[in-house]
Amino acid sequence: MSGVFGVIGLGRFGFHVAKTLAEGGAEVIAIDRDEDRVRRISDFVTHAYIADALEEKALEESGILTADTVVVSIGVNVEASILVTVLLMNRGVRDIVAKAINPLHGEVLKRLGVRRVVYPEMEMAVKLARSLLITGVLEEIPFAPGYSIFELRAPKVLVGKTLGETDLRRRYGVNVLVIKRGDRLIVNPSAEERIHADDVLLVLGSEERITDLSR
Repeated sequence: MSGVFGVIGLGRFGFHVAKTLAEGGAEVIAIDRDEDRVRRISDFVTHAYIADALEEKALEESGILTADTVVVSIGVNVEASILVTVLLMNRGVRDIVAKAINPLHGEVLKRLGVRRVVYPEMEMAVKLARSLLITGVLEEIPFAPGYSIFELRAPKVLVGKTLGETDLRRRYGVNVLVIKRGDRLIVNPSAEERIHADDVLLVLGSEERITDLSR
């Protein structure tokens, strides 16, 4: 991973974003007003600063204004989140990802021009609920509005049949992208590929259709 990333706010979400980016090989500049939070992240990131992100001089001195992407991960202080976002944009930071605590907060951030708004608690709750509703789901990756890529254990209704016999695309609107069979990956499997009981499938489809399939 290349590029320079800035992370403002080092609570649970911001800490893990900064740490994961750094572990991926990126240069990361992390900022928080809390000394303990800065100390915790300092072993992982390139630069960590105790600073108030509402102070323009502090942002400038940290170098975060020159980052390729800045993640605004300020906690429950909606006003501070918005003001920091405006400050970053006024100083020429154009690629901003921001955490929101509710849809109204997120809408304001979008109108300001934030590229991506995330709702960590809401998204995790939805993901958990879906995994409970859909039998056999191991992982879900949102792909597009209304669609996700699901990793799931082969449903019993499919075991022993070839992909052609299941007719998944027509019956369920689901596409099988990969079959994981032990240590073997079968990418873009053919219609003649037969599904085994211990297979794990990587499929693209809507939550509703995947639910129908797993029943």
